[in-house]
Amino acid sequence: VERAVWEARWQLNSLSLSAGLKVEEILVVGRSETKREDLLKAVRVARGMPILTIDLDAARRRVEELPWVYRASVERILPDTILLNVEERQPIALWQNNGKFALIDGKGEVILNTGLQRFSDLVVVVGEDAPMHASELLDLLAAAPELMPMVKAAVWVGDRRWNLRLKGGIDVRLPEEDPTAAWMRLAEYEKAHQVLERDVQVLDLRVPDRLIVRKARRPIGKVGKGRET
Repeated sequence: VERAVWEARWQLNSLSLSAGLKVEEILVVGRSETKREDLLKAVRVARGMPILTIDLDAARRRVEELPWVYRASVERILPDTILLNVEERQPIALWQNNGKFALIDGKGEVILNTGLQRFSDLVVVVGEDAPMHASELLDLLAAAPELMPMVKAAVWVGDRRWNLRLKGGIDVRLPEEDPTAAWMRLAEYEKAHQVLERDVQVLDLRVPDRLIVRKARRPIGKVGKGRET
């Protein structure tokens, strides 16, 4: 059987070359983050190869194993072109877990865990299961776009709700039920009362129709206790 397969491949090689069906050009579409040389290494196609002998499905699988690649297709355009179409993953957040960081996409899957400095403007999600809920978190935050740029990090608490850390060190505790409504309520409070510009440490939105405020601690002789209002 192996000899028959080898002979069939040899005949296909000969047919391709004699008919001038060999690779002269490799076109790549959709590449942004993935290096071209990494794609070519994965697809394992070089100029001069018999184009009919290329295993397109195997090439596609190898390309889809690259960190940035979500989906790919590899096609022949006879007589001499291979078309590689790539759909890359879209990063949405940085994931912090056990002191380590990783870049994640909208499905919560890790893209990279090194070279993350250029993604430092993304929100950080914290917790073992936080990536699975990161996309929902961003939809939630987008409901109040004026507040969204203030969010530095979000901690997934008890596998049921989010605590947000805003710029300036303010913690916002969102409820398990309808956190979007609570987040929009905070935007209304901010617009009417500029609550985020005050001396505040914690804003608790877990009680419906109420905003519980814990003021920041200020040392006066001895460190005083924070109080809730």
